[in-house]
This record gives sequence, C-alpha cells and structure tokens, in this order.
Amino acid sequence: MTSFSKKAPWLLLLGDVAAFAVSLWLSLLFRYLGAPDRLTFFDHFAPFSLLFIVWTLVFFISGLYDKQSIIFAQRLKGLLVRAQIVNILVAVSFFYFIPWYGITPKTTLFFYLLISLGIILAWRTYGYFLIVPKSRERAILIGGGEMGDIVKEAGDIYNLDFVGFIDPSRHHSDVAAEIERLHPTLVIADLHSDKVQTLLPSLYNLIFSQIRFIDADKIYEDVFDRIPLSLIRHHWFLENVSTAPKVVYDALKRVMDISIALLLGSMSLVAYPFIGLAIKVEDCGPIFIFQKRIGKDDRIIRIAKFRSMSVSAQDETGASKPQSVTRVGAFIRKTRIDELPQLWSVVKGDLSLIGPRPELPQFVKTYESEIPFYKIRHLIKPGLSGWAQIYHKTPPKFSASKEDTAMKLSYDLYYVKNRSFLLDLMIALKTLKELVSRKGV
Repeated sequence: MTSFSKKAPWLLLLGDVAAFAVSLWLSLLFRYLGAPDRLTFFDHFAPFSLLFIVWTLVFFISGLYDKQSIIFAQRLKGLLVRAQIVNILVAVSFFYFIPWYGITPKTTLFFYLLISLGIILAWRTYGYFLIVPKSRERAILIGGGEMGDIVKEAGDIYNLDFVGFIDPSRHHSDVAAEIERLHPTLVIADLHSDKVQTLLPSLYNLIFSQIRFIDADKIYEDVFDRIPLSLIRHHWFLENVSTAPKVVYDALKRVMDISIALLLGSMSLVAYPFIGLAIKVEDCGPIFIFQKRIGKDDRIIRIAKFRSMSVSAQDETGASKPQSVTRVGAFIRKTRIDELPQLWSVVKGDLSLIGPRPELPQFVKTYESEIPFYKIRHLIKPGLSGWAQIYHKTPPKFSASKEDTAMKLSYDLYYVKNRSFLLDLMIALKTLKELVSRKGV
C-alpha cells in the first residue's frame, strides 16, 4: 500500500515549493533573455516567497494535498486550474495594490503564472509518481460481507491485486496453506472478528514469511475518512478513545479558541445593527433566538443565534412548527452569519471553534436510544465547525433522522479518535473555503 502515506503530503509540499522556485528562475530567464544573476533572483525571490506561502495555503484549501488528488489523476487538473486562478488574483493584488517591495513585475509575473502552472502540473502528474512508483501488491482478503465489499472496492485506490479471498470459517491449517500457496505480500482481515480470532495463532507464523497484515477497518477509515459505525464494537472505543486530557493540545486549542473568537466576535459587532435591522424589518420579531444544546459531558448549554425563521416557526427548544425560513434568514444561514453570536459561547468555554456540532436535547434523547455509541461524541467539547460539517453533506436540519445522524456520527468518531492541532487547522481552512464559496457547512 504505497500509493498514499503520511509522508506523501510533505513530499508534495517540498515538490511544490521547488517548482515555485524553479518557475521564478525560468521566468526571469525568459524576461531578461539570459540567466538571472544572484542579486536579480533574490530581489524577486523575497516578495515571491510570501506568495509561495499563500499559494501553498490555497493548494491546501483546494484539496491538492488530499489523497484523492494523488489517487485520481482526472481530478487533479481541475483542482490545479482552479487553484491557479485564485493564485493569479492573489499575485495581482499583492503586487499592484500592496506594492511593499517597490516592484510591479508585470512581464515577469505573466511568464511566472504560465510557467508555474506547467511545471506544477508536470510535477503532480508525472514527477511524483516517478519518485513514488505505483507498484501493485499481491493481496489476500480474509472475510466477506460489508467490510469485504469495501476492501475490494479499495483495491484500485491502494494498487492491490487480490489473488485470493478466504472464508474465515475454514480450518486454520487450510487457511495457512492457502496463503502460503498464493504468495501474497499483504493479508487484509477483520482482526477483531470472532472467526478470524481463531485463525490468529496460525497467521502469526506467517509473519516470518515477510507477509504484512492489516486490519480491514483501518482501510475503511483511510478511504472514507470516517469510522465504520455498523462494524465497530466496544473494543474499538477501549483502544482508541480516552478521556485523559491532552495537556499541550487542549491548552493550545483553548488559547486559539479565545484569541480567534474574541477577534472575530469583536469585529462582527459592527455588523450586528445592520443584521438586526434587516431581521426586524422583515417580520418585526426578536433579533436573537436562544436554544438549549447538549455540550461536553452531557451538560446543557445555551447558545444564541440570529433568528432566521419566522416568529411562528421556531420556539426556544429549536422545534420547528410549519417550516418558514425568512428571506433574510435564508441569506444569513447560507453565509453562516446567523451563528456569529456563538463566538461568545466559544469565549465562555461552552463551545470550541472546532468540534462535533451540538445537538438539541430532544434529538439527543432519540439518537441515544436508536444509534449505538452516540453518547461518545459528548466526551469532547462541541464546536462551530467540525469534520462532519466538512464531509457529511446531508445532515438532518429540522427533524431527527436516524440514518443521516448515524452517518454524521461516523465522521464525529473519526474526529474524536484523530483530533489534533493539525487536524483542527485542516478543518478551519476547509471551513474557510466553504464559506468563501458560499456553500455553507
């Protein structure tokens, strides 16, 4: 399984930075019809290096360091072109509206934008795979059912050639003999299955044959960026979920929550009178609504929002009567303006900027009775945006939905397991992209 690893984004990043630098040198070569001297190159490199940082962030937000952009070549070109359009606007704005460095390299910038697109596209399409070739592995799958189907579908993503499928109910000696006969380099199995458990002693001996083993649910998690809710059992939570504090991470996150929420909250106060006036003019109702939600450790919290529904359509519990979103409400929902007052809940400590979205108490009661392990999401502080808000596109809006909420929970569990400062930063940047594109999250 070499097509994508934890090292791949860093390798791509180094390659992109090198491509940016080479593109600048070639741009100066074409601009001055000769190799640029050291002074000329570094006079341009200083301002362009700031652009490199911004462009790298644009690439990140655009998904150019996601595994999908590496695996699916047909998606790559579209992502690159869209990212470069944004980069052009950034570069023009930087050099012509903020001329800090006293240079407005019109011709050089024109050459650079064309050359960099070609070099980045060549690097991403061919160069990366010359360094990290797509070698295919011989693999065997032990098991079947839903997980087996998922693993088979993942074969092309991981460049696996499945040379055999083994029923885990077979005798352990037959399974070992079959594996040795097929000579795989990788065996994929649901290592927590009762049937597979009985095979483990014989499978252990195959380690000395240089065969690697991987748990099937790890493939599921890596492919879908969520936890297979229907397949996990209590042991998963014992292995992957802990209530012990992550001291450095928790402290850093709280500092970031307070500083960013205070900054954005203070800046947004300027818009409050205009938002309030628009809400009042449309139907003369209250500007804010206050709702009870479930926070960390099942504690009831109260959050404030700008009212987006007609006065007769929503009460304090959040329950909807005839659903009637006002025209102003439709706009502030789409742009997430309605949630600006929740920044003060972040400062207070009831919410975080990043975390599972808090649910209404009456919905939580229903979900806990219908969806296994739903309560686990309340081990951590809820947030304004989260992993599920980025990747789950059909969350329930006005009423309880077991199926949609179970899917959302699978993303929440992924976040609970993998939360880190880098993951929070990724979610924040992805949220920014969604807001700028006005898709909402």
